[in-house]
Formats: sequence, C-alpha cells, structure tokens
Amino acid sequence: MSESHGGNRLADMLAEHSELEKQLADPSIHGDQALARRVGRRYAELSPIAATAAELDQARADLETARELAADDPDFAAEADELAERIPALEVKLGELLLPRDPDDARDVIVEIKAGEGGDESALFAGDLLRMYTRYAERRGWAIEVLGSEETDLGGVKDISFSVKTKGMPEGGYGVWSRLKYEGGVHRVQRVPATESQGRIHTSAAGVLVVPEAEEVDVQLDMNEIRVDVFRSSGPGGQSVNTTDSAVRLTHIPTGLVVSSQNEKSQLQNKESALRVLRSRLLALKQEEAAAKAGDVRKSQVRTVDRSERIRTYNFPQNRITDHRIGFTAHNLDTVLQGDLDAVLDALTTAERNARMEGEEGLSRKG
Repeated sequence: MSESHGGNRLADMLAEHSELEKQLADPSIHGDQALARRVGRRYAELSPIAATAAELDQARADLETARELAADDPDFAAEADELAERIPALEVKLGELLLPRDPDDARDVIVEIKAGEGGDESALFAGDLLRMYTRYAERRGWAIEVLGSEETDLGGVKDISFSVKTKGMPEGGYGVWSRLKYEGGVHRVQRVPATESQGRIHTSAAGVLVVPEAEEVDVQLDMNEIRVDVFRSSGPGGQSVNTTDSAVRLTHIPTGLVVSSQNEKSQLQNKESALRVLRSRLLALKQEEAAAKAGDVRKSQVRTVDRSERIRTYNFPQNRITDHRIGFTAHNLDTVLQGDLDAVLDALTTAERNARMEGEEGLSRKG
C-alpha cells in the first residue's frame, strides 16, 4: 500500500467514523434496530483505527514540540527520544489495522453440526463439538440459541443448527464470525467408543458449517420460491414428541437448499427459525457466487465449507488436537473440549494475518 493511497484510505475511514458517530448520536436511528446494529458494528470496526491515528498524530506533534524545547532545555531531549522510539510502533499498528479485513468479522453466526459416517459414535462426537462450542461461547459472553436439532437415543446429535450472538457491539468490530469462521469443515475423532467392547480405536467424523447470520436486508426471500412442509416433531429414536404438525421443512426451489426446524412447539416459531438459517445459507451462497464471478476463489474455505475437507483431528488416546491447515498440534484435548479453544483460534488468526501482510491469500479465504 503506497503512502498516498494509504493516506487517502485512512482519511476516508476517519471521515466515515465521524459520520457514523453523528448517526449513533441521533435518537431516531434506534427506531430501526437493524440499521442501528449495522451502523454500530461498522463504528466499532473503525474505532480502533481512529484511536490509533489520533494517538499517532499526537505523538508526532509532541515529538516536534519536545525537539524544539530540547534546544533550550536538555530535559526535553529524553522525552523526544522516547517519543521517537514509540512512533514507529504506532505506525506499524496503524498499518496492520488498515489491512483489508473480512467484511463479515463483526457478524453473528449460524452453526450447523451434522454427524457423519460412523453411526452412534459420530453422533456422540457431534454432541461433543456442540458442548465445546457452547462452553467457548459462555467463556466469551456470547449467547447461543438452538434453531433446530435431531438427537439420538444415546444422547448424541444427528443434526443441529444454532445461532451464536455477541451481547452488545463487538469490541473493535471483531464479533463471533471473526473467531468461529475457521471451524467449517470435517472434524475427525480417534478414540475407543463407549460401545466398543474390544478396546479398539475407531475413527469417525462430523461436519461443521459456519455462516455469517444474514439480516433481512441482506437477502430478500420470495416465499413463492420456497416450499413449506409441516410434520410432527420427533425425538430420539424417531418417536413423536408432539401431537401437532409443528415441525417445518423449507425447500428453496431455485437452489435446492433444505432447512428444517422442530425445536419450538409453535409452527410459526419453527418457520421463523428455519427462515433465519435459510437466509444465512443463501447469503453465503450469494457471496461465494460473487467471488467466483470475480475470479476470486479465496472465500471458498469458509463460505462453502467443503465437508470433504478434513480440517482437524481430535485424538483421545494421546489427548492431542491437530489443525491440519496450519500444522498446529497441542496435547490439551481435554480442556479444548471444555471450551478452551483460544490457542488454536489465535494460531489460525495469526496465520491469516501474516498471510495478508505478506500479500498472500488469507486462510479464511482459501479454496
């Protein structure tokens, strides 16, 4: 990024930050919660840039003053030296903040976990992943809402979808997506199943899909293109848990996407939950198609979430977790499954940032 181009971009961002601040100060904006949320998220994204730019400007001004005063008073020479050392670090920090970032980083997400091949063991592992994400969300102060689920007799999970939301505005514009976007793909487990009498280690897997949660303005749904089927909710083993047809299955005819929800007793509530999932999956599909048309295949790793791509292995006998994309390995699988995910997510975030700084494609954009 050239100095002049970077300067122009910074000036534009600072002007946008100032304008957003005015919008948020206007009480009328809160009459439209969706607009207030979008403006608030963008303001949160730009605030660290504005704060660092202001700190850098102040340091440069102070340095100039200290050097002038040092000519008459040597005591100011030490202050000038200290400022001269601090300014390059601020310049680097601002440069990093100005790097192009994922425009969805501030968004909440919808996560889907599906048991793969492996029968009951795969479903039990899917349940382990659900608890891992739930506990991680609790650590971060995020809220989880189950939108649809299908469980097994042994307490496993065949299929579940849930939203993960920040409470209030995400700090620095880094919301749930900025952390959980790396989770999409195949998660493989190696362990002795509870149902295994010979003590043999089995390998099974579960698929995870993570998409940014779409708002109504992001995707306009045409209900004429959506087939709505209703059916009885079923519990583990397939037995009916409701006497009314409250479960809802939506089929988006143009794309063939199918979403179902049966968690609520109300058919209307289940339909709304299913629409949230469908809208978010359509947004991810729309973004992927736009990237493909632009000859930009960077987004496919997190956008389409190729379930054939094995991203991580959880090895119980060795208490080991391995992320295959960056070669990350740690022997704290027990605490990771309790929600201690930050080490692996920090490693993925760092790898992506380094790739961006080197001018390569980031991990969250690779195909």
